[in-house]
Amino acid sequence: TVKALLDPELQRLARWIIVGDAWLVAEALEQQQARLHYRVVDKLPPADEPAAAEILVLDARQITPAQRPLGCVSADCGRAGLAYVRTAVEHCLAGRALGIVTAPLNKEAVTLAGESFCGHTEYIADLCGVDESRMLLVNGGLCVVHVTTHISLAAATRLDAQRILTTIELGAAAFVRLRGKRPRVAVCGLNPHAGENGRFGDADLRFIAPAVEAARREGIDCRGPFPADTLFLQAFRGAYDLVVAMYHDQGHIPMKLMDFEHTVNVTLGLPIIRTSVDHGTAFDIAGKNQASADDMQTAMRLAVRLATQQSAAGMTGAPA
Repeated sequence: TVKALLDPELQRLARWIIVGDAWLVAEALEQQQARLHYRVVDKLPPADEPAAAEILVLDARQITPAQRPLGCVSADCGRAGLAYVRTAVEHCLAGRALGIVTAPLNKEAVTLAGESFCGHTEYIADLCGVDESRMLLVNGGLCVVHVTTHISLAAATRLDAQRILTTIELGAAAFVRLRGKRPRVAVCGLNPHAGENGRFGDADLRFIAPAVEAARREGIDCRGPFPADTLFLQAFRGAYDLVVAMYHDQGHIPMKLMDFEHTVNVTLGLPIIRTSVDHGTAFDIAGKNQASADDMQTAMRLAVRLATQQSAAGMTGAPA
């Protein structure tokens, strides 16, 4: 996050607020031998206060240096990370900020802290009181929305036609906001060869095909189910704008192969804007100043664009 904000052009796009422990920001800057103009605060200034040309660090005071082992799973760090997310979401819900950009959070660390947690997307949706949220991956060439994400593969194969239809609807509506046009939607099959007309399982015929037909009746340009192994190649070559993946890895693997450094995670179905990097915590290079900030910067720029669109549409919010 600190490395991303060292870009002067990015700094000028918004009034950025880092939610976390202030000493960690200072340590990151010292490690990189860099300077960053910021102000540490205990609470956010009023929404109508003129936005100064500075970065705010909302000091969460969650952990001490002794509680932060580098490159290790830590219950203290998991608890702190979750507190940062919760604080940021609360400020967005209260209208004191226009959106949240999340850095990676280690799921095992959060679980060790005694929290029930399967992912940012689900946790933020719960904080917002939302039942239907979806993960959308976005890069310059393609968008992929997921029917399921952080559940076991066994659970992900138990399909529901209504959930698939809702995913198509949310993805298509989000694409219009992102790209300004209606998408050509293609839906992945679940089984190899999309079931080969029932030879490799009937889930594609029983659940996915009816959802596709329902979406078409709603006026969505939607086709499928198609074999996922060839569908993504066709989509990458421009045949489709939005792909609907049935489960986490079906959508993540091709998108990360396509453009790992610039693929952004957007949570759909929330009352707030939330974008995120699409990578993990990389404990193997923790503290070595080797991590790339490219994906974080891409996620931050997309959050600004979505917030600008929201403001232009007449929504209210704070200048952050």
